Amino acid sequence: MAFSSMNSAIAAHCWKTLRLIATDMDGTLTRQGKFSADLLQALEHLSAANIPVLIVTGRSAGWVSGLVNYLPVQGAIAENGGLYYPADKEQPVFLSTIADMTTHRQQLADTYQCLKSEFSQIHESADNCFRLTDWTFDNRDLTIHQLERLNALCTSMDWGFTYSSVQCHIKPRSQDKATGLIQVLHDYFPQYQPEQVLTVGDSPNDASLYNPLYLSNPKIELIPASAGGLR
Repeated sequence: MAFSSMNSAIAAHCWKTLRLIATDMDGTLTRQGKFSADLLQALEHLSAANIPVLIVTGRSAGWVSGLVNYLPVQGAIAENGGLYYPADKEQPVFLSTIADMTTHRQQLADTYQCLKSEFSQIHESADNCFRLTDWTFDNRDLTIHQLERLNALCTSMDWGFTYSSVQCHIKPRSQDKATGLIQVLHDYFPQYQPEQVLTVGDSPNDASLYNPLYLSNPKIELIPASAGGLR
């Protein structure tokens, strides 16, 4: 989805009340998987207008820790609400409570192997080795029925499951984008009310950002033409 589409949609909202934008990345800020010059310029304009931008993505801790240092944003939430990277700090803030990381990663690996025993075609995502709170595998060639089955299997093993246009995620059950965003807003942006925060996304893992039980705020859901069966 071209950023110009997002920019036009934002322009339709009342700028007098808009104070912060929380946006997905892949398929929302990217064009064919890449950042554009238009995007960088728009982020610069928003920064100049004192409208902070937070990226809220399913991408890995490793990827996001680099991005937040190069983009003109206030911070980024990685792994669908697992961690927060403030732009002015080197270390992330964990949004999910994990008692022991080694044990957690092993449990995720064991769960993935259980899924793979039924779905032999799934493959670990290239960025999974850079993750801390969740485990991902590519979602190519998976049908809605198969995604529903994967969700049921994860639930039976006391894990959460979600997917985007890129990946499937095994994650802690309480971990999602809205929960992470609410915590970040409370801890880092207490001056803003929910109705002053615009949330933007395009995939099933963005769904919690549109749930009024979590956030009663302006929302934009961008539906890419390539969504196909994954919608």
